[in-house]
Amino acid sequence: MLGNIVFLWYTKRVEGVDMEKTYYDVIVIGAGNGGLVSALTLQKKGKKVLLLEKGRVPGGFASSFIRGRFEFEASLHELCEYGSEENPGEVFEVFKRLGIQDKLHTKVIPETFSVYSLDDKECYEMPVGEEAFIEKMESYVPNSRESMKLFFDLCREVKKAFAYFAETKGHPKTEVLMEQFPRFMVIAPYSVEKVLSKIHMPRKAMDILETYWSYLGSPASKLSFAHYASMIYSYITLGPVILEETSHEISLMLSQEFTNSGGEIRYLTAVKEIVVENNQVTGLITSDSEHFFTSHIIANISPTNVYGKMIKEELVPSKAKSLVNMHELGAKGICVYLGLNKSMKELGLKNYTYFIYHTLDSDEEFKRMHHLFSGNVVATLKDESEDTSILNLTSLVFKDGFDRLVTKENYFQIKEEIANSLITSFEQATGVSIRESIEEIEIATPVTFARYGGHPDGAIYGYLAEGLDNLLPRMMNEEQEIFIKGLRFCGGFGSRLSGYSSSYINGEQEALKTLGEMSNE
Repeated sequence: MLGNIVFLWYTKRVEGVDMEKTYYDVIVIGAGNGGLVSALTLQKKGKKVLLLEKGRVPGGFASSFIRGRFEFEASLHELCEYGSEENPGEVFEVFKRLGIQDKLHTKVIPETFSVYSLDDKECYEMPVGEEAFIEKMESYVPNSRESMKLFFDLCREVKKAFAYFAETKGHPKTEVLMEQFPRFMVIAPYSVEKVLSKIHMPRKAMDILETYWSYLGSPASKLSFAHYASMIYSYITLGPVILEETSHEISLMLSQEFTNSGGEIRYLTAVKEIVVENNQVTGLITSDSEHFFTSHIIANISPTNVYGKMIKEELVPSKAKSLVNMHELGAKGICVYLGLNKSMKELGLKNYTYFIYHTLDSDEEFKRMHHLFSGNVVATLKDESEDTSILNLTSLVFKDGFDRLVTKENYFQIKEEIANSLITSFEQATGVSIRESIEEIEIATPVTFARYGGHPDGAIYGYLAEGLDNLLPRMMNEEQEIFIKGLRFCGGFGSRLSGYSSSYINGEQEALKTLGEMSNE
């Protein structure tokens, strides 16, 4: 009803405007992963949807760029929660519902990760599959088998509990949780470190298992066990996949399916103002002064930018301002993209993912990442052709580690020094020299990500996954964070936190919640 009321009110107020063309059931801001899925989900449900994107192409960071004869993946390391037709993950199911799953060209990665400790000069290579993972861990850490089995049992219960959360749209019944997921209720408040210690997992096994922490951007002592268990369980049991081309293939498929379904995308269209009246979204104004009307907006951008730049200050609820100030931004990214004139075989390297730390103590490494030259690297390596390969080196920087040292005058020098240090770390860990094989190099810093994506301070991980910004509190408190009626957020700053899989899943969830709101109007 409210949508009709707003429509009629504006029909009387605005002269010379074709309201049939400018009113939309939902407007989605940002054609990143979450925004694309939200828009397509709503369009397939029969809604009239407008998708606005300030860039020239869809995808945001889910894109690619070309240097010389190389096409570089901008940000995807590997896609989790995917699986296969026989053993589908959540992302597989989302893509299937959206009609794009059978159009994508994916490649299965046969191992999970290789982790290197620079100080201890140790290396651990972990396989895909629960049994294989347990056996490999036992070979590295004798007497770890029973604790690893218990770990996987807990993971399965966590996954089932999260599925129940999804079924109840974030409103689970306590008695059901207590009856069906008793262990989940016990471990839910605790960190990865706390739970693994309680199940008496040997220290070295904990260190190896916790390797993946940097993908979530918070050390094991602060990171929610439920969040970590859910993600790494899918990662190990389903196996990671990559796109045969780049993640831009997904973005293009989603955008094409959206327009084929009757949706409208406007590129090179930034939002100047979200119009709010009586604490209700009523439309928005673009940077070109076009006015579109709607009762529902899903923003695939940071709440910091929405509340701080897109809504008149006096119309932003005080609770929204407090929330933005309370959230702590997650990691900033530094990425070095290398086009190599040798194949993986010629280089003598066989794995896709490499975690390179000084130690396997995540708290120690988290502290180290507060400094610009930590030397810590997450690396991915794949063949580009028969005689070339692409190596991506990513290092995380927390807090103001980047801002403390970088000025306009030394920016380019610092970029080169960082790239050199990350290449050195990779060479030291793997024992393979790659410098003489570098044909193309591109370096992205927090400045790059802030300029390209508009992320506050160049943060690429949304909010820091600690305390109230861990997964469960975000999911449980999401409805309490709807401060303006009709305004929701999806993507890396949404309730599922950052990451490709999380953004796709969250994009669908926010679309479905918006549909629920519309049905009650």
